[in-house]
Amino acid sequence: MGSLRLPRWGRVVAVEGVVPWLLLDPSGTAVEPVERFLRDFATRNRPASVRSYAYDLLRWWRWLQVVDVAWNQATPAEVRDLVLWMKQAAKPRRSPRTVSASIAGTVNPITRKRYLGDQYEPTTVRHSNAVLRSFYDFWLDVGEGPLINPVPLHRAPGRRPHEHHNPLKPFRPEGRLRYNPSLAKRKPRAMPDGQWNELFAGLRSNRDRAIVALAISNGARAAELLGVRGVDLDWGDQLIRVVRKGTHVEQWLPASPEAFVWLRLYLADLGVALEPNEPIWRTLRRRDHGDGLRRQPLNYEALRAVFRRLNVLLGTNWSMHDLRHTAAIRMSRDGSLSMRDVQIILGHAHLSTTADVYLIEDEDQVISRVAQHLATRDHREPPAPVTTGYADADLSVLFGRSL
Repeated sequence: MGSLRLPRWGRVVAVEGVVPWLLLDPSGTAVEPVERFLRDFATRNRPASVRSYAYDLLRWWRWLQVVDVAWNQATPAEVRDLVLWMKQAAKPRRSPRTVSASIAGTVNPITRKRYLGDQYEPTTVRHSNAVLRSFYDFWLDVGEGPLINPVPLHRAPGRRPHEHHNPLKPFRPEGRLRYNPSLAKRKPRAMPDGQWNELFAGLRSNRDRAIVALAISNGARAAELLGVRGVDLDWGDQLIRVVRKGTHVEQWLPASPEAFVWLRLYLADLGVALEPNEPIWRTLRRRDHGDGLRRQPLNYEALRAVFRRLNVLLGTNWSMHDLRHTAAIRMSRDGSLSMRDVQIILGHAHLSTTADVYLIEDEDQVISRVAQHLATRDHREPPAPVTTGYADADLSVLFGRSL
């Protein structure tokens, strides 16, 4: 496994049409099985999901070139070997690491967050298995794929799927994939107030201050905030309207008065009036894309660049999603807000998601309370003095010191 290298076979390209992403072979021809699957998949999902699925299928097609197996003759053995290979292989990079080579896979001492390493994460392996399972389920329904899905479900020996449950035995999950690696449960951590103040002080423009202040006040995702237009601002009631990531439902969210002050200062810095249906977030520099020098809409990569500069300045590894966690934990610890309120603001479909993730105790606060308990607890009575009648000189010879 350690000597295997995936060939640079094919590529994923963006195209105009119903399917926004395609997988092309080395000759530039679309891979038909993948194209038909993505056409069906695109009718039910967002373009970003289509892109993610296309790249996972590109890795699978490259793996099939290595093991010399046709896509419609794949077995669970090929999927098993791919998982084994991904667990020890390094991710391909367009250019080698430079500054980040020494910190890859380590934990930041300030934020206590782990930097991404050079190997595939367990979440990536699980996503790859889910994509392949969905791909072969589609072809099994069509009737043109292999006889069985090469990504099997995990079941105990001698058990049938969805068999009658014995009340004396615990329930077992039926949908877990056999070759999925286990995930360590990670708890979200709120950004301490002192580090939040340092992060905010390091921002260099009113635009950055406005979007960060909005994120910390209502926990909206980065993609949701970047889609805000002029008509999505309610200045009187201090509300912003976002389109939720998963459901595409429009929702009004409250924002702090401070966030609207920074937003007003940012719009004044633009110097031009934006159209009501245009995105409000723009680049600080003007660029010419064929229509003259203009401020372009701010995209996710440009927002990530803002945090990269901040992290270099502060020695941290914060991201926009940390602001969402911080806002959620702050709201969950407010006695005037219920978990149902937090669920609605965060846009979670189920209350259990909000409660399981954010209804937790902060480890720093627990340690502080326990330390206070240890400092203030009743001390034991001191030991009784040595019985009279013994000379100190004799005791020093016996114990090596004077009592």
